[in-house]
Amino acid sequence: MTVAPSSEPRVARDGAPLLALERLAVAYGGIQAVKGIDLNVRDGELVCLIGANGAGKTTTLKGICGMLPVKSGTIRYAGDDITGQPSYRLVRRGLAMVPEGRGMFGALTIEENLAMGAYARNDRAAVRADVERVFTLFPRLKERRRQTAGTLSGGEQQMLAMARALMSRPRLLLLDEPSMGLAPLMVQKVFETIIAVASEGVTMLLIEQNAKLALEVSDRGYVMESGEITLEGQASALLHDPKVRAAYLGEAA
Repeated sequence: MTVAPSSEPRVARDGAPLLALERLAVAYGGIQAVKGIDLNVRDGELVCLIGANGAGKTTTLKGICGMLPVKSGTIRYAGDDITGQPSYRLVRRGLAMVPEGRGMFGALTIEENLAMGAYARNDRAAVRADVERVFTLFPRLKERRRQTAGTLSGGEQQMLAMARALMSRPRLLLLDEPSMGLAPLMVQKVFETIIAVASEGVTMLLIEQNAKLALEVSDRGYVMESGEITLEGQASALLHDPKVRAAYLGEAA
């Protein structure tokens, strides 16, 4: 499966990263899953973090979002130190996450789930406009707008998870394994939507096991192994790196 490459990234005017991790270490259950990594995402970029299961990718996102305590290091967002800030405060600042497993409110309808995504907003007219905007991105959700989320297919739930996050009007969107468990046709649709959202200027950090797809749509990439960053660079260069192709694309070294 191949998707069209992303457009040229939009760089912040001051040149500073929108998100910067400095020697970030995150531990849980006595395991140090992230071991002092440096990573940055510039305004307007789509950056991917790839690696095997257990490499520390999801733990990195949870540390950024305040879902896991940071052992050491610093997280800077829009120039401010947000290390250890709770998720609800970060959402109000424009940082949203689409978690692995989607995290739907299964008993609520699609429309009600979208309303939950906009809970921190009080601009009702703009919220209604954004509902229609996400329905344009995800026409299948519009067709099922009054259907409960728990009755949707896995692909439809992934669409809803992304749409719900967009309802908060994020400046930075963190995506955790958006293709997991989806049929190939739905994976294609999800990645086409990621490209469309990025083209609107939403900055993204993408965690994805499908390294080929992730690198095809991204501007830059990082490779994570055993809690450490082992490679970084332009996504197109990583896509053709022999080590990456051998380890993550199933090709002989």
